[in-house]
Amino acid sequence: MKIKFKEEAPSNGLHNILAVGTTVRGDIITDGDFRLNGRVEGNINCAAKIVIGPKGHIDGDIVSVNAEIFGTVVGSIRTSGALVLKASSIVTGDIYTTTLEIEPNAKFSGICNMSADIKE
Repeated sequence: MKIKFKEEAPSNGLHNILAVGTTVRGDIITDGDFRLNGRVEGNINCAAKIVIGPKGHIDGDIVSVNAEIFGTVVGSIRTSGALVLKASSIVTGDIYTTTLEIEPNAKFSGICNMSADIKE
């Protein structure tokens, strides 16, 4: 007798959350949306949208389709879609994106490359 398991698709509204007070040392790979309110010491590869919350902190590179940064990123950010740096964000590293929005008071130190050819 065979048992079949139905896999849940990430497009059904599910997303991952890393809470405040949680630290992960190592890389994270996810197919669904990801919200980081804690700390990651490693790289994040997200096949959807990543949101770095106001208390979120990443020491590593981000690769995603879309990204919204409220917190701190020390590393490069590469998006194939839109990148939004909110007023509370602090980004130290290079940015590679197709669409960039930077709110007043956001802090960014690095180079920016905007091109339609950015790949994840």
